[in-house]
Amino acid sequence: MKAAYTGWTWIHGDAETAKRQLEQSFKECKFLGYDTVENFAFIRDYYKDDPSELKKLAADCGVELVNLYGHFTLDVEESLRIAREQVDFLAEIGGKWYNCQHGGFDGEPYERPTDPEMLDKICEIANRLGEYAKEKGVTVCFHPHYGTCVFSQSDIDYFAAHTKPEFVSFCLDTAHTTLAGMDPAALVRQYGSRIAYMHLKDVDTYALSKAQGRDKMATFRALGHGTVDFPAVKAALEEAGYDGVLCVELDRPEVCNFHSAEVSRIYLRDVLGI
Repeated sequence: MKAAYTGWTWIHGDAETAKRQLEQSFKECKFLGYDTVENFAFIRDYYKDDPSELKKLAADCGVELVNLYGHFTLDVEESLRIAREQVDFLAEIGGKWYNCQHGGFDGEPYERPTDPEMLDKICEIANRLGEYAKEKGVTVCFHPHYGTCVFSQSDIDYFAAHTKPEFVSFCLDTAHTTLAGMDPAALVRQYGSRIAYMHLKDVDTYALSKAQGRDKMATFRALGHGTVDFPAVKAALEEAGYDGVLCVELDRPEVCNFHSAEVSRIYLRDVLGI
């Protein structure tokens, strides 16, 4: 398995500032031993006129940008239009995976009962996009996420049953799985054959027990700073024959991006042997 880090948390400000911050994220990740990186698909906006500029930047920094991450609304055709443009861009820069999710609810409650009508739209987007992306050499990886219509066990089971495995894979996330009350290793065992990408982040479950609403995502931590059983997750992935990317992500760095990435890289090396 290969360690990766996601760099969207470095990026703020206007386009030129964001491009410098993206370069900084590449350099810092490389320094820490992450040769593989991902980012949100919005970075296409900075390089769509010349994708080779981004490809050269990654190469100059010594990293491989393998994944972009997009978001769907419930407008099927508009979501597909945007996602296809992002997949085209990803294929042009040599990326292999496209992470995606429902963009989320506008307001509370952030956790809702499984809604088949809503899920059917997300499944249609994922199926059609997955077929399109496969022709481009890109794998669509759907990411169950807090505050969206694909979050709980029943949401995930419905989504899995109504999407085509040949076109739609999963990116499971250890933290969002924990927020949903599931055991990440058990979910990996259940859907191991459909996992094409993994997100790793830890959770402070004591803080989680006190949090409400979106504050639950403030309980995410660098690897080893929470209670997720990552050795069990790795063992479940190995049982499933997974030998792909383990991408660390931390939405709210505890000190700064570099520090959190460093803490997690040490954990991956010293505890998981990656």
